[in-house]
Amino acid sequence: MNYGIQISASGALASMHKQDALTGNLANLGTAGFKPIMAGTQFRPAVRQEDGLFNLDSNAMLERLGAGVLSAHNKINFAQGALVMSSSDMDLAIEGSGFFIVQHNGGQALSRDGRLTVNADGVLVQSTSGRPVLDPNNNQINLNPSNGLFTFHSDGLITQGDAAVGQLGLGDVADRSILTKHGQGLFVSKFGTPLSIQDGHGAFQQFATEASGVNEIDALMQIQSASRSAQSNIGMIDMQNRMMDKAINTFGRIA
Repeated sequence: MNYGIQISASGALASMHKQDALTGNLANLGTAGFKPIMAGTQFRPAVRQEDGLFNLDSNAMLERLGAGVLSAHNKINFAQGALVMSSSDMDLAIEGSGFFIVQHNGGQALSRDGRLTVNADGVLVQSTSGRPVLDPNNNQINLNPSNGLFTFHSDGLITQGDAAVGQLGLGDVADRSILTKHGQGLFVSKFGTPLSIQDGHGAFQQFATEASGVNEIDALMQIQSASRSAQSNIGMIDMQNRMMDKAINTFGRIA
């Protein structure tokens, strides 16, 4: 393949990947506790450098050109979202660091979505996924709504009247770069291993939810920028195709 086409193709693919990730962010503008993806690109070295084939002959000038760009590994922006007041006593937000600990596939996952409810079995669950929300010992929390309204305290203590009826767990991990999205607002280990959960350091706030971390204007501008970049690279591919066609079918015949 023409080297210029190869470089342009890598730029187009990276830009389209970035556009897809940013569009996914924008689609979750109204999702409570949503944390946006930060998509980017990285320089791709020449093939001899990338594959470690330094024993082969090469052209120093071409190696300085590199091989275009690649999509960088996606990162998650865990910045605090705005707190939105709610009229439901079962809506909670976390102010500061930490996550709700949620039961998932026999283990634990993390989430910032604090829209809760009590299911038919009396278990405290996320209202969107139906997954149980766990206490600090990774046990389900059983509650009886018929005994009155619940008060969720900043440290996670749950009371009904003057009686303590449960305790919410607030968890975190030492290195958040190991976390990946798993849908429905859950975060799990990208390696497929159980999470090593430690205590979080935030505070719960009742009658509130955490807004999505997506900035609408910023997301739209980045999508437009990625779209223009993809179109420019596709235009370069088309131009180089026409140059190759002319070189073969016009100058080649003259020669």
